[in-house]
Amino acid sequence: MIEDMRDNGVVSVGPEPLSFEDVVRVARGGAAVRLSDDAVAAMTAARSRVEELAESPTPAYGVSTGFGALASRHIEPPLRARLQRSLIRSHAAGSGPEVETEVVRAMMLLRLRTLATGHTGIRPATARVLEALLNARITPVVHEYGSLGCSGDLAPLSHVALTIMGEGVVTDAGGARVEAGEAMKRAGIEPVEFAAKEGLALINGTEGMLGMLILALDDLARLLKTADIAAAMSVEGLLGTDRVFAADLQALRPHPGQAASAANLRTLLAGSGIMAGHRDGSCTLVQDAYSLRCAPQVAGAARDTMSHAASVAMRELCSAIDNPVVLEDGRVESNGNFHGAPVAYVLDFLAIAVADLASMSERRTDRFLDVARNHGLPAFLADDPGVDSGHMIAQYTQAAIVSELKRLAVPASVDSIPSSAMQEDHVSMGWSAARKLRRAIDGLTRVLAVELVTAARGIELRAPSAPAPATGAVIAAIRQEVPGPGPDRFLAPEIESVVRQVADGTLVAAAESVTGPLA
Repeated sequence: MIEDMRDNGVVSVGPEPLSFEDVVRVARGGAAVRLSDDAVAAMTAARSRVEELAESPTPAYGVSTGFGALASRHIEPPLRARLQRSLIRSHAAGSGPEVETEVVRAMMLLRLRTLATGHTGIRPATARVLEALLNARITPVVHEYGSLGCSGDLAPLSHVALTIMGEGVVTDAGGARVEAGEAMKRAGIEPVEFAAKEGLALINGTEGMLGMLILALDDLARLLKTADIAAAMSVEGLLGTDRVFAADLQALRPHPGQAASAANLRTLLAGSGIMAGHRDGSCTLVQDAYSLRCAPQVAGAARDTMSHAASVAMRELCSAIDNPVVLEDGRVESNGNFHGAPVAYVLDFLAIAVADLASMSERRTDRFLDVARNHGLPAFLADDPGVDSGHMIAQYTQAAIVSELKRLAVPASVDSIPSSAMQEDHVSMGWSAARKLRRAIDGLTRVLAVELVTAARGIELRAPSAPAPATGAVIAAIRQEVPGPGPDRFLAPEIESVVRQVADGTLVAAAESVTGPLA
């Protein structure tokens, strides 16, 4: 989790796309937001066109009709306020565990930005309430299940819209569960009675899955560096070679992610006393196992996958997703841009990369523990093998997580289930892809933590040979939380401490204090 950024300025929300950094600042750092003057002007212009349609006797979808399979019914003006209330109340049908605050805040911000494009026809005053909720850090309670990722993230966004109406349950700035109306009253925010099309404008988008994609990209930028650090420490501790990471060898297969990962490994291993000590001609090792030798190929492929996912996320940030949409020439048109397939596919793709990174990490850990493969280290890195078990069961924990990650790598986006009386007969399941990716990222964090704590122990058991300055700095950071080699101790709290160091970037910062910024 990144540091609190609430004091780092206000994020302006207008028709132009937000940056990944701004989304993270608001979602994770609690930064405030402000609708720009351009946003207000765009919303005002589009709203005038919606009001013209609302007054027309000709039915217009989302303005004067029912929704989904009920779109054929024309709704008379006296019932239209009720139409919007009923839409939100009925669609706020989520179930299961509560979704994390950072995810809901990201979703709220991204929907606010879509409103700010002027393509949804919402009133500026309604958008201002969403702005105010973000700034008051009032977060609607959204549930795990409910979105099919087509017609947008309907149920999750409906829970947000329900709050704008002053209904439902929220968490306040202190994290307490409160009735929405009460929390808004305390914050001086007036609930809204939706006018024509406004309920639909708040819920018909892919912002939930997009928000989780952007947060995942933020996490993976850190975890990919961490994976290179862990691989470097394992190569060093297992008496591997860095010669295979040479730039001219990597250039024979010019994938950019591979080049970046290999450059990190060379930098991290520079000046290693352990490596220098087994290059005196007496080493009989011919070549390292794949989990060591091919580390940049796997971590590099994950980087390139992440780059592709980031390009999709950036295009989504440039999008205005609603149905119907208000166009610049005044037309109000139905469309299918709410289908989540582009985002769903890359969310699934990232889960595959995460599972494979973790699988390779677990294999390196296992090599440290096996006397037949660890080149002179004690069995399981135990202080007194037989009396002590060392890291035997830490590897079991890794294996259990990796097995789970392989199941999470099964794509959600191929599993369409028709809905709305077959009107919505193909859906993306992008929300489900995003939810399982979040679990996968947590799993990768834990797997890397076990490799790091194991590799640190293995390297220290090579004393008096000294590690590289960069890997030594990482070991020193770990030792701030976890003692060095010795008799068996209660291991779970030590693993959890390193999990936190991986998640908050402490270990990347330790390495970069020596190397400078890693790729």
